[in-house]
Amino acid sequence: MKLFEYQAKEIFEGSDIRVPKRTLIKEISELNEAIRQVGVPCVIKAQVLQGGRGKAGLIQFAEGLEEAKKKTYEVISRAKNMYYLMVEEAINIDKEFYISITADPISGCAMIMASAEGGVDIEEIAKTMPEKIIKTYVNLSEGLLPHQAHNLLYELGIDESMISQGTQLLFNLYDVYCKNDAELVEINPLMLTKEGSFVAGDGKISIDDNALYRHPQFSLTREHFESDVQYEAAVEGIPYLQFDGDIGLMCAGAGLTNTVFDLVNDYRSSVACYLEFGGPNYHKAVKAMKLIMQSELKVLLVVTFGTIARADVMAQGLVDAMKELKPDFPIVTAIRGTGEEKAHEILRGFGLEPLADMEEAVKKAIELAGGALVE
Repeated sequence: MKLFEYQAKEIFEGSDIRVPKRTLIKEISELNEAIRQVGVPCVIKAQVLQGGRGKAGLIQFAEGLEEAKKKTYEVISRAKNMYYLMVEEAINIDKEFYISITADPISGCAMIMASAEGGVDIEEIAKTMPEKIIKTYVNLSEGLLPHQAHNLLYELGIDESMISQGTQLLFNLYDVYCKNDAELVEINPLMLTKEGSFVAGDGKISIDDNALYRHPQFSLTREHFESDVQYEAAVEGIPYLQFDGDIGLMCAGAGLTNTVFDLVNDYRSSVACYLEFGGPNYHKAVKAMKLIMQSELKVLLVVTFGTIARADVMAQGLVDAMKELKPDFPIVTAIRGTGEEKAHEILRGFGLEPLADMEEAVKKAIELAGGALVE
């Protein structure tokens, strides 16, 4: 679960990581009071769960009240699914850094990444200047050690006079990472002010979904999602992704889904949406179909290979869903695995042609969607 910037900064502040003075508003009518609290110059920030807000014009600097009003209207006009705006004091910046902590799947350690090139996309730095990214690995049973923090800060080029303050910030950030069961904590930029203090200019925290029961203060709400259907799927516990193509996918398993997705693209067609039909969701065919029908698609492609998730149960659920919901798009199936013979019998009994070859199913779906196969 990704947190909004304002939520991340609340956590940072509670862990003695300095953040700018700020306030949230929902309406333009609240701007005057927000400016009175924060002062000018200020920064207007859209609270949306997307990267690249600066490039998208969703973060704007304003010198005075009238400019702040103008910039607020600009941000509102550009933002989608935005519930809050943050009005934040402008910081007198001397230098910007990047710092994050995430899990390293190879070593099993917490990995701290840092760069003196803060304030820009870390992905771009990793691609064009990988030597500018510093990595430190923290044994979770030992925790972050002082010499690790010191070495990282020295490699960043932090002045000797700021090492003590920087070390404490790293310890506090590591504490945020551990206490919140985070998959990622990130500060970008970490601002070094001309007055000589570190301030978190932005904040990202992503909490492990499996640990949310330990953090009841955070819950998925409509504002975390771009559409109603994505929110409904999340509440139901069904992984769902929205695209803008022609073919809806109901697949079981990430590996199989990636293969189907690649085949659709290889044949120059496109995916409208994807819904995970495997795991604990293979009993939820009716609910899955209701979600799928909220997207604009020309054909639904159902591809599964189940051992524990039984093919006959999936097939029966799919038929039950079609009887109840009567979708107006054609459906192509390649349902394989445990109970496959019974599954094919069920599908044929409802007039569906069960296919055994996944690539053949992809080709048929593209044909029904009106696309021309490009091999």
